[in-house]
Amino acid sequence: MRAVIQRVRTSSVSVDDEVVGRIGSGVLVLLGVGINDSEKEAAWLAEKTVNLRIFDDDDGKMNLSLIEAGGEALVVSQFTLYGDTRKGRRPSYIEAAPPEKADALYQQYVRFIRDAGVNVETGKFQARMVVSLENDGPVTIIAETPS
Repeated sequence: MRAVIQRVRTSSVSVDDEVVGRIGSGVLVLLGVGINDSEKEAAWLAEKTVNLRIFDDDDGKMNLSLIEAGGEALVVSQFTLYGDTRKGRRPSYIEAAPPEKADALYQQYVRFIRDAGVNVETGKFQARMVVSLENDGPVTIIAETPS
């Protein structure tokens, strides 16, 4: 699994001009699921997401996790994170999981984050979405499960 994790002040996702998910302070997670991923990877990445120390403490240092900062998460599926651009001009997505598997693991990742006590909003799987965010910092982390 691959995730682009952005610290945000606010973020929302819309489908057909209707907001389907909105958060205040927290993280926007763009999540890609690979062909070889399993529940093990979803658990690992969810734990990493909620415990990354990317929020400021009282001294202005990034020492707090999402949980410690009391932040929220907006999780948006994004298979294009598995786009391979090494050859040609059109990305290859053969390393991305098929939709049924990707959706199941996306939903599992969201459940793991909720189980950690974080309020989670989501986009709509396989929909054309418009994502809005106010990046805080900016802080953007790329996280990938171990091979």
